Order: sequence, then C-alpha cells, then structure tokens
Amino acid sequence: MNGRLDGLSAERLRQWLPLATLVVLVVLVGTLQPVFLQPATLLQLASDTAVLFILATGVTFVIMLGGIDLSIQSMASLASVVVALTVARLGYGAFALAIVIGLAAGFLSGLAHVRLKIPSFIATLATGGVLYSAALVISGERSITLADAERSYQSWITGTLFGVPGVIVIGLVVLVGAHVLQSHTRFGRYSSAIGAGEPAAYASGVKVGRQKIIAFVLSGGFAAVAGVVLAGRLASGSPTLAAELLLPSIAAVVVGGTAITGGVGSIWRTLVGALIISVVRIGMTFLGVNIFAQNIVFGILLVAAVAITIDRSKIPIVK
Repeated sequence: MNGRLDGLSAERLRQWLPLATLVVLVVLVGTLQPVFLQPATLLQLASDTAVLFILATGVTFVIMLGGIDLSIQSMASLASVVVALTVARLGYGAFALAIVIGLAAGFLSGLAHVRLKIPSFIATLATGGVLYSAALVISGERSITLADAERSYQSWITGTLFGVPGVIVIGLVVLVGAHVLQSHTRFGRYSSAIGAGEPAAYASGVKVGRQKIIAFVLSGGFAAVAGVVLAGRLASGSPTLAAELLLPSIAAVVVGGTAITGGVGSIWRTLVGALIISVVRIGMTFLGVNIFAQNIVFGILLVAAVAITIDRSKIPIVK
C-alpha cells in the first residue's frame, strides 16, 4: 500500500513540478526585470521557444520508448544548408526536400538500432556525424546567406498571421499534430506501452521494431522542420547552425517531466520544459551570464530532472 502511495506521489511530482517551476521562474524573472512581462518580450520568448520545442518534440517520441536521438542538431543544421543551397532553384520545394532528408536520416537511424541491434545513442551519434560531415561538404565549410529574392520564400516563417509571428503558428501546428499522434493513435499508445515495459509489449503482439523506426523517422523529420525554421529566421544556412541546441532540446524533454527511461511523458510536458529552458536562458541573458556558460546551467538542470523523473527499476535497461 505504501509503495503504491509512493508511486502516486512520484507521479504527481513528475506531473506538476515542471509547471510550478515555470510559474516561479516567470514571476522571478518578471520581478527582477519587469520588461520581461511586456507583450513584445513574451512574444519574442514564444518565438525563440518554437524552434527548441519543434526539435524537442521529435526526440520526445524516441525518449518515450526509452531510447535517445543524438543526431537532431546535425539534422537541423543540414536542413538549413539544404534550404539555403536549393531555395533559389526549387522555391518552396527546398523545404520539402530538407524534410524528406530528415525523414530518411531518421529511418536509417531506426534501422541501425532495430535491425543491427545497435544501442540508440551509438546509432544516432554515428548518424549525427555523417549528417554533420555532409553539411560541411555541400556547404563548402561555410555559412550560406540567403539573397533578398530567396528570402521571399521564407515569409511563412518570418511573417505574421493575425498579428501572431509565423514561427509561433508553426510551433502550434506541431504541438497539435504531435499531441494527436501521441494521444489518439495506435503509435502513441504502443510507444507508451513499449517504454513502460518492452518485453510485455512484445508479448502482447506489438511490433516493437516498427514502432521504434517510426519514432526515429519522426525525430529526424521534426529536426529537419526545426532546421528549416532556423534557416528562415536567420536567413542563412550553416553546418553548425543548431550545434548548441542538442543539450537544451533533451533537457526540455526531461525537465518537462518525460522520464528518460521511457513510458511516461507527453508533448505538453515537452512544451512546458521548452518554456522553462527559454525562461532560464532569457533570465541568464538579463543577468549578464555568458552565453557559452549557459550550457553549464542546462547540464545541471538535465541531471536534476533525470534524478527526479527516472524510474530506477529500469536503470539496467537504460539505453
């Protein structure tokens, strides 16, 4: 009985602590810097969070299975390079090409993990290295700035819709689509079951390998979308454009309450986690913390979040 109560208490903590943390951080930063609570600042915060959230959304599907994807930042950077190199010739087709490459990269990572029985962190680390090298080669190891004529194709990213920045609208579309996928489809239900207990899911007839490959495909696809949005916002593509986003993205998922061991989590929790990371980032900026030192804080947040959310009964199978 006590064990059951402890389990319920841990679940309540996992569910509500991130939201409470977000509220406290907003109040704290707003108190120290009242300009933070102005509508223009909050809109900028939401715009900055959108890219991080899109990147974190894809890896959420993988983490829900108890795996990890360490190639997302390389995929996002490669997508930005593909857009910058091809948008003049392909127009809007450049965005589709970048996303297709992301889906293909995710498929190859999933195939390596499932068919070759390679741990997900090794498979995706290797994939990330390949993607990064590919971005370096095709870009000539340089940043590619979009010309004014090419920037016109980015208006759906840089423009507004009823006064709302386009990047926020894209983030909302991703939120709704990912939530439906996770909460109202067989894939979402099977993902939770696999994360909670892979042997039991397999014994129940769930095609575990297929579900894992789908998760990696989604992760690669969303990473490419994040790269496309980054290219639009910064009007450029670079092999290192998203290089600093891996740790914040994974931190956003775990800080939001999704267990690194899988089985527990949601896209909404990832949204809360992404907002926490963004508020912490902007708070440190207001306080004058060096941008290169901010990853120290994100690392500490990640360790603390894992310590709170991890299911220690699954530690022997963390992968």
